[in-house]
Formats: sequence, C-alpha cells, structure tokens
Amino acid sequence: MERERKCIIRGGALLVLFLGHAVRALEVPLDPKVLEGLPQPPTITHESPKDYIVDPRENIVIHCEAKGKPHPSFSWTRNGTHFDIDKDPKVMMKPNSGTLVIDISMEKAEAYEGVYQCTARNEHGAAVSNNIVIRQSRSPLWAKERNEPIVVQEGVPLLLQCRPPAGLPPPIIFWMDNNFQRLPQSSRVSQALNGDLYFSNVLTEDTRNDYICYARFPHTQTIQQKQPITVKVLDMDAINETMAALLNDTDFFGDSPAGERRPTVVVPPGSSSTKMVLRGETLELECIAEGLPTPEISWGKVSGELPSGRTSFHSFQKTLKVAEVTEADAGDYKCTAKNSLGTVDHVITVIVKAAPYWIRSPRNLILAPKERGELSCKANGDPKPTITWSMNGIPIENTPKDLNRKVEDDTIVFTNVQTGSSAVYQCNASNEYGYLLANAFVNVLAEPPRVLTPPNKLYQVIRNNPALLDCASFGSPIPNITWFRDSQTLVDGDSYILHENGTLEIHMAQTQDSGRYTCIALNTLGSKENHVLLEVKEPTRILKQLDYKVVQRNSDAVFECRVTHDPSLIPTVTWLKDSGELPDDERFVVDSDSLTINGVTESDEGNYTCIMNTTLDQDSASAVLTVVEATPTPAIVYEQPDHPTDLELTDQQARSVQLTWIPGDEHNSPIQKFVIQYEDSLHQPGVWHNLTEVPGTKTTAHLKLSPYVYYTFRVQAVNDVGFSQPSPPSQQYRTEPAAPEENPSGVEATGNKHDNLVISWTPLSGLQSNGPGLQYKVMWRQKDVESDWDSVMVTNVSKFVVSGTPTFVPYEVKVQAVNEYGNAPEPEIFLGHSGEDLPTVAPENVEAHVQNSTLVEVRWDPVPSSTVRGRLKGYKVQYWKEKSLHKHHPHHEERQVLTFSGNKTHGKLPGLHPYSLYTFNVRVFNRKGEGPPSPDQEFRTPEGVPGRPAFLRVVNVNLDSLTLEWEPPVEHNGRLTGYTLRYQPINNTNELGPLEEIAVLPNETSYTLLNLKYSTRYKFYFSANTSKGSGPVITEEAVTVMDEVRPVGPAFGNVSSSVRENGAVISWEYWGPDKNVFVEYIVENSKEDWKKEFVNGSQTYQIKGLKPGTSYKVRVVAKDQSDETVHSTEELLITVPAIASRQVDIATQGWFIGLMCAIALLILVLLIICFIKRNKGGKYPVKEKEDAHADPEIQPMKEDDGTFGEYSDTEDHKPLKGSRTPSNGTVKKDDSDDSLVDYGEGGDGQFNEDGSFIGQYSGKKEKDTAEGNESSEAPSPVNAMNSFV
Repeated sequence: MERERKCIIRGGALLVLFLGHAVRALEVPLDPKVLEGLPQPPTITHESPKDYIVDPRENIVIHCEAKGKPHPSFSWTRNGTHFDIDKDPKVMMKPNSGTLVIDISMEKAEAYEGVYQCTARNEHGAAVSNNIVIRQSRSPLWAKERNEPIVVQEGVPLLLQCRPPAGLPPPIIFWMDNNFQRLPQSSRVSQALNGDLYFSNVLTEDTRNDYICYARFPHTQTIQQKQPITVKVLDMDAINETMAALLNDTDFFGDSPAGERRPTVVVPPGSSSTKMVLRGETLELECIAEGLPTPEISWGKVSGELPSGRTSFHSFQKTLKVAEVTEADAGDYKCTAKNSLGTVDHVITVIVKAAPYWIRSPRNLILAPKERGELSCKANGDPKPTITWSMNGIPIENTPKDLNRKVEDDTIVFTNVQTGSSAVYQCNASNEYGYLLANAFVNVLAEPPRVLTPPNKLYQVIRNNPALLDCASFGSPIPNITWFRDSQTLVDGDSYILHENGTLEIHMAQTQDSGRYTCIALNTLGSKENHVLLEVKEPTRILKQLDYKVVQRNSDAVFECRVTHDPSLIPTVTWLKDSGELPDDERFVVDSDSLTINGVTESDEGNYTCIMNTTLDQDSASAVLTVVEATPTPAIVYEQPDHPTDLELTDQQARSVQLTWIPGDEHNSPIQKFVIQYEDSLHQPGVWHNLTEVPGTKTTAHLKLSPYVYYTFRVQAVNDVGFSQPSPPSQQYRTEPAAPEENPSGVEATGNKHDNLVISWTPLSGLQSNGPGLQYKVMWRQKDVESDWDSVMVTNVSKFVVSGTPTFVPYEVKVQAVNEYGNAPEPEIFLGHSGEDLPTVAPENVEAHVQNSTLVEVRWDPVPSSTVRGRLKGYKVQYWKEKSLHKHHPHHEERQVLTFSGNKTHGKLPGLHPYSLYTFNVRVFNRKGEGPPSPDQEFRTPEGVPGRPAFLRVVNVNLDSLTLEWEPPVEHNGRLTGYTLRYQPINNTNELGPLEEIAVLPNETSYTLLNLKYSTRYKFYFSANTSKGSGPVITEEAVTVMDEVRPVGPAFGNVSSSVRENGAVISWEYWGPDKNVFVEYIVENSKEDWKKEFVNGSQTYQIKGLKPGTSYKVRVVAKDQSDETVHSTEELLITVPAIASRQVDIATQGWFIGLMCAIALLILVLLIICFIKRNKGGKYPVKEKEDAHADPEIQPMKEDDGTFGEYSDTEDHKPLKGSRTPSNGTVKKDDSDDSLVDYGEGGDGQFNEDGSFIGQYSGKKEKDTAEGNESSEAPSPVNAMNSFV
C-alpha cells in the first residue's frame, strides 16, 4: 500500500516538475557538504581592496582567494599585461592560493606600484578580481621655511596657515604647543578642514611663540611638525606708547581695540559656493566667520529640513557633516553667522553624484540540462553606468557565439542549456566616478534530490503557536516536496501551509499534533525521504498577576511571581524596574518566584516586571511600587494561610502526573511549604495520606504514582501559624493495575519451639499491591540438603509456621508477592534456624590460675557444638567469696556472674579480695537458656597491701609533744607487719620541713611524739604494712601549743652596721623561734611610721635608697603570726655620708685628649720652625722681592765679624746648609735683611690667611752652587710638616 502511494505521488508530480522548471532556476545550496560533492566553477572569496596603499616598511601582500571544484589555479596581470611571477625572485604566490607576497626588504616599493588583477580558473570557467591599484604610502618632509613673527592689533581676525606636505593617504592635522599639549579651541579659535587655524578675533592672551602645526601620517605612524609660529597681540596702550615715542606723544590709535564689526564669512569666501559629494560618502560643509563680538554659526537647508539621524555638527558648529549621503540630500544649505551687530549668510549648493551601485547583482545559477535561466546585472549611478559583460574574463563579444545565450543590455538569457556549457560571467558597471565588477557562474548539473535538513530533527513549539517544519532540499532539476503524517498526505488547507521552499507550517499547533512527520523530495532523477519530530509543549503562564504595592518607607516589599509551565522546560526569571535592570543593590533579593526589596526608599518606586523565560516562550507581569511615609499601623495579625485553589492535573503519564495550584492569601506570614495529600478511594476511601511536600515558593509538583490506585489530590499550605484548610480535591486520576513491583520486606525465619520454624514478613500496603488478588508465596528448604523448595500460598497474613522440624537446623526462606496480573520479581533468599533447646553438658577441665591478689584467670574446654542445641551465646562463670584467710569464721557474699560472649575458653575475674578463699563454676548458654554447671572448685588469693587505717587522730597536744591514735585497717589483706609514721613541720608560707619516719609495731594503736617545737604546725602520714608493702596513707595535721611565757634571754645578738653612699648593711644573729624577721628604719626625729622590709631567713640585709647626708634609726624585729613584735634589737643610729660634688676626670675625656694632642703638635711645629730659623741664620725681616733677587750670591752677615747672623757657627766658621759665602767675602750693609723668598718653591713669597709665611718653607731651595764639591740641599723639616698641614 505504501509503495503504491509513493508511485502515485511520483507520477503525479512529474508534470508539475517540468512546468516549474520552465519558469525558475535552481539556486546554489549553502550546505558545504553538498557543495563538496558538486562540480563548481571558481568563485572569488577574498581579495585586496581596489585602492591598496602599502607600507614601504613591510612586504606587499595582495590577496586573492577562490574556491571551486576542482580547486582553481591562479594567474595575475600587472598594468594590463601578464605578470610572470616565476621570473621575479622577490614575488611568491602562497600554496593553494592566489595571494602574492612581494619582498621589498632590498627593493623600493615604488618598483611594484601599478594595477594588478587576479584570475582564478578551473575546467568549468574563470573568475577575475577587481583591478587592485597598488600605491606606496608617503609621508614627505615639511618644506623648510622661515616664519616671521606676526604682530597684530587686538580684535582683528587672524589666519595661521598650516600647508602640510601632501601625503598618501593625506595626513591628520592638529595644532599643539612646545609641551605637546593641544591648543585650546573655541567658537573664536578653530581649525579648518584643511588644517589652517582661524581666529575670528584675537585677544592679548593669544600671544605666544609656539603655535605649531603637526601632521600625522596614519599609514606610517609618523608625525611631522611645522616650524613654530610666533604671534604677538598688542593692546591699544602698548601701541600708543610705541607710536607716541615716534610721533611726539600723539595718541595714534585711541584707547579701544580694533572696532566691533559685523560677521564676515571667510571660509568659503563670498556669499555662495558649490560642493560636490558622491552618494554613500560623508558630506562635510564648512563655514568660518570673523567678527567682533565672536559670531555664532547656525545651519539650515533652504528647501527642507536637515537629514534626520545622519546630521552632526563639529568644530563649534562650524562644520556640518551628513553621513551616508543620498540623492535626496542635494540642494542648497545655508550657513548663518550672527553677532550683536548683524547677520551674514552663505549658501552652499550641494550636488550629489553617484559611483555605480548595485540594484541587483548577478547571482550564481545551477541549471539542469535543457532548462532556461537568466543572469541579471542591474546597477545605477549618476551618470548612469555602462554595463559590459565578459565570460571567463574575456569580453563576451570576443567569445564564440552561442545560440542558447542572448545578451539583452543588463541581462543574459540562457535557453536549452547543455551539459558542458558551465562558465563564469563578469558584469562590469562603470561611470566616471568608479566601477563595479561581479562574478556569477552558470553551472549546468544533473543531480538527484538531496534533503539538507538533518534526519529526525526535533522541533519544539508552544501550544497554540505556529510550527514550521523544514525540508530543505537540493537537486537538479529542482525537487518537488510532499509531506506525510501517519501515511496521510498533508495538503494546503485550513490546518497546513506548504511553502515554496518545502517548509510545512502548522497554523495553531496542538498537543495532538506532536509526532513524526515525513517529507519526500522528488525530481526526474530520483527521490529522497526524511523524517522530523514535533513536540508541542504547554505554555508558560504566570498564575497570578503581581499585586500593586503601597509600602511604608524602610519596610520590605515582596512581589510574588509564580508560574506554571511545561515540565520539560525549565523557566528562568528576570526582573526589571522601569523597563531596565534592577539596581545593583544587595537590598534587592531575587528568588526563583519572588522579588524582595528590603528597607524600601523613595528611589525604589517604579514599575516592576517579572519575566518568566523558557527556551521556547515567556510570560510577564507588572506592578507598581509606591513608597509612603511610615505611619503608626495597627498590630499585624498573623493567621493561617487560605487554602490553595484551582488544582489542575497536567502531563498525565501512566506512573506520574503534574499537579498545579494557585496559593491562597498568606495572611502576613509567608508560606513555608505545601503538603500534597491523596485519597485512594479504591483501597482506603475517606483516608487522606501525605504524598510529598514542596517548598512554599513552588506551585507545581511532579507526583510519582503507583498502579491500581484511584487518586484524588488536595493541597494544604503551611506557615508559621499553622496549616491551612485543605484545598478542594482535584479530579480523580486512576492508574491501571500491574504486577507487584516489590516483595515483602522484613523477612525472618526463627523457631519459638524446638521443633518448628516461624517465617514472618511485613505485608505490602494496598498502594504496593499494584492490583487485585494479592497473595504471598512462602517458600522454604533445609540448608545444605539436596531438596526442592516447599511452598504455600497465603492471603491476608504476615507469618507462616512450619512444624516438625529438627532442633536448630538452618533453613533458607523467601516470600514473593503475587496478584492477578503477575508475580513480583524473584525474591531474596533469607537464612534462618528452627527452634532451640537448652544445652545438655557442662564445660570440662575447668581450672583457676591466680594472677595476683585481686585477679584470677579461669580456663575450660569448649563443649561440643552438637550439645549446645542452639546458637552459642557464650559461657558464664559464677563465683563467690567463702571467707578471708586471716579470720577463721566464714564470710559469705552474694554470688557474682561474669559472662564471656562467643566461643571463649578462658576469662578473667577482676576485683577479688586479697588473702581470701573463693568458689566458682562454669556453664554454657544459648538463646534458650543455660546448660548444667561444672563441679564447684576453689582458689585462694595471696596477700596484698593492707587497706587504709580506719582512722587517725591527734590527742594530748602539748608545748613540745602530742599523741597519735588509730585503728587497724578494715581490710587487712594479709598479716599486718607494722605501721609507718612519717611527719614534717610546715612554716607560715606552707613550705614543708624535713621529713621524719618512725616504724610502729603491728599491735600498737597509739604513739606519742616528743621534743617537738612549740607553736608549730605538723603534718602526719600514716599507713599499715603487710609482707607485700605499705597500704594507702591517711594524713592529719596538728599545731603544738604556744608557750605563754617566753624564754628568758635575748633572741638577737651581735648586731652591727656599715654605711655606704646610698644605703646601709645590717648584720645580726637570731635564735628565736619566730621566723618572721623584719628590718625597720626611720629618719631620725621623724614622725612618720617605721618602714619595714622582710628578711627571708638571712641574717644580713642591705637597706637601699637612703638619702645621703641623712641620719636613720634602724632595728631588727621578730613578729608572730598575728604580726605582733615579740623580739627586737636595740635601735642603731646610722648616718649616710654626703656625696662630694662629682669631679669629672678630664684626663679620660676624649675632647681633652684631642686638645692636648693639638697643643703638642703645635709646640712641635714651633720647635721645628725655630730650628729652621737657627739653621738659616738669624732673623729674616721680609724685604722686597727685587732686593732678594738682586744678587743670589749675597747672604746677610754681621758687619762686625762677617759671620751669618746670630746663628752662625763660631767654632769653624763653616756656612750652614743651604747658605752660601760671597765670593769676595763681603756683605753689603743694605742687604743684611734677607727675604724668605729664596727658600720657597714658587719664587714668590705668599702669606697665609692668618698673616704667617710658614708656607714659604714648604719646598727646598733650588739654586745651583758654584762649588763643585757642594752636595744638594737636604729636605727641610718644614717639608715634612707640610704633609700634615
């Protein structure tokens, strides 16, 4: 039947296919998978721009990418001739591409300027690129010029010309100062489009010497600057002062600046001008005026309004820009310049021309053999462009004639195309302002149908909305599309629309429209089938419109937005305030279905919108929030919420359903949760059970159901006050019966008698039964015995008893649920045992091993498992004390039992009494009870340490003795060997003294201690002893009696003192009983209290901090416990010596040492000077230099004896070192006073700043001697000194 249906369809569609192909052609598919398998002529996919300006610093890359099947090859022309790239090593073509890369690293870019065109070719045709004009970017230097300073009068107009060098592309102009800060511009000072700087009128503050025009060349990212221009604006006072000086104080210009004047338009000049602009470009009109005051500029269009949305004003209204110019923007534009003195207009006539632009560019064609098609190339422009056609890059008039092709101006008509006639056609539309070039191929193909829509594609729509099911196809001839659903053909009508592209539209999709749809694509070469799926979803719906809120300031506002939606769609909530986003404020808290605004303020007022979105639809609701002043309000009444309403069951499935409801009023207490209840009118009519709970923010619940239940649902709301009344019940929803899905739980198998097995379980509820006729199949068999399962069917019970079983035998059991619709799954096997009985034998080989005086370990052999007759629980040891061994009479105690779980064979009995006789036995037990006991046995515990003495007390306390009384320990734990008594004194600071120890005989019950210190506290430690050691200690304390009559004689002796600068040292001897000893002191004749300092057991103490030159009274005292003085020394009178004034030992002071060193050094220098003067020959009054150099041979000598001065050597008359004797033996009277210049290095005597001339001796005298036997002069001591100066 299906095959017949398809055949009829195919046959009936053939005529339609043939008729359809006579009027329309196939368009190129966009699916790349389809394109990969088809032969295809080349198509240019990427190319460089027509006007390509290249950076001379980088390689030239000319792009040309194309696709085709097979992949095309590439070739280039340059300036209209073939460009052989193989002959130029600097040119490379990228692999599988036509892109050229030209290496200009060693070449100038100008060498490769020109017009380039790329051709991509394969066996089906050739596509060509635009003409790509390659030009090198240029940033020429500014012509050298000398800018003379410009001096102008205040108020006149001024033009500063920029005249930047012509670059490629043109540079961007801006004016800055020397600090690279842009010069401020305003309606008075502005930059023209050509870069010139215009001043409508100048002010004195315009004076500056750094008006610099900068040109930035964007392609090379270089900036060049013009020489700075200096402008000096003179005010009237300055001009008058200058001219007055020249013209005898005549007031030449008056006191005002250049006169105020009407505006004058300076750019463009005159009253009218013309501007031509191309369509699509940006129109820029400029109007610059001068005048005083500064004119204001306004614009208008003479014959209409300025273009809306595309008009902008720049440069302080002086420039008008119109973007994306159209022919309608042509006309007269008026610029008006106005100030307080008048108005001037300038009219600019705008002429709009147009380079060619597409009205309809040619589109690729895929034609089947013998089909008809058209290539249309429609362009417009002003003037109207000329259309020319080429085929595979060759003008069409130069190609072979084709009778099936006819060129009609801007259209090529193809008729009866043939296989192999594929080609690429180029349409060129050109006029004087440019050209357009487009490639379009004609591909003649014969292809069977292909469906491009993915198989089994899922479409999801919302109920009551249109559904569009795609069946995109490709084939040549064009396939015809037919739709089916459930073997039924879908045709145009009330419910469906079949679109030309194969899409099926369902007007108003309903739930029943969900399902699978089939489309078939058919042409003369075959057919292709495809299936798609449609799911119709429930709409998203906000259950309740938002409540308008009037909220007091600083209180909270809550908007609730609860929604019902298709369960398969997850909604997301978006909140808006006044159609915008919520404020970024933590006071706004967004939950899944509510918006809370905490502490509202007046700024929160507005319109709030809740938008619930799913992937398919949305719903929204809005409300207004009004904030009012806080006013006293009555106490808020909190009540239980109203019950939910409008229960609705949706998405009804066999085992689930979705329940939706509308909440009731919360009554000022938010709903915390909803409780969903159900009634099973089949099994328990009138009884409501809780099924589930959902949060109070939810209004839907997806409920899982059980088979064979007649459900009725209701909902209760819960808030802090309590439960609402139940909602009205929903409609009844019945589920179909089914076999049980689970077996009874809690299966157990145990016996309550020694010969039975009780099998019990927890029965299924009516909800779990899943159907009528519920029964239980009970099965059992003995474990580890080859036997079949015994079974029985029972009804309405929860246990079954198997009788006549062996005692305590393991069984395997299982219980399966069964109803009229089948059995539950195979049940789990449980292990159990038949009933138990009492054990029959007692443990044997029972022994007791004494561990110590309080612990015994009992051992026994385990009983055979067969005699236990049940589950072994363990062993019990029963024991009791017969008597203590140090007493002869029996001492019966209550019997004790220790239980040792499991199969233990030993156990320890702790806490026994030492030196005692015990009896014990052992028995085994199971859950049924205990077996017979083993024979009684005895054991003895050894001695231990005794217990604490019964008591210890002190009696008969005297001045130096006391008596201790006690009773023996209650628990001797052996034979007492004696007692140990230890004691020690305790002083007032609770420090313990030496410990004394005394051994006491075992038969003693008291002991007297003698020779104790009176009025002293003692601590006693007392314990009993056995052969095992001492027992616990009992302690007691007591104080000996205070002596009322003090001992005769002094307690202190040998008291002495010594004083120091600020204190005194006191020494003494003390043999009194009281240990609280203090040193007390007071200033002599003072009325203050005595100061005291505690002495810690020492007999020497230093008092510190005494004042020098002060007398003190000092004594040593002993005090009792009540701080009363009981002993005291005689008062000592001591005087602290006064401290003499401190003399600083300057001999140890650094400054003093330095001073002494300096003095010593100075003395040494003076001695050396004297020594030199002595050796040089007497006194040397300073004379003029010319006298000193008149005769270098002459030296001062005494007139009377002819010797050298007062330092001459009278013994041998030899000259001193460094002196000379005149050759004639005489000395002139006038030359007796020699100068020290002769002994300096430089030849010129110079005084130091302090007037001395010691520096004259800094060097040795360098003069040649006449005697050949004279040695050179030895270094002067002064030279050595100079190294220190």
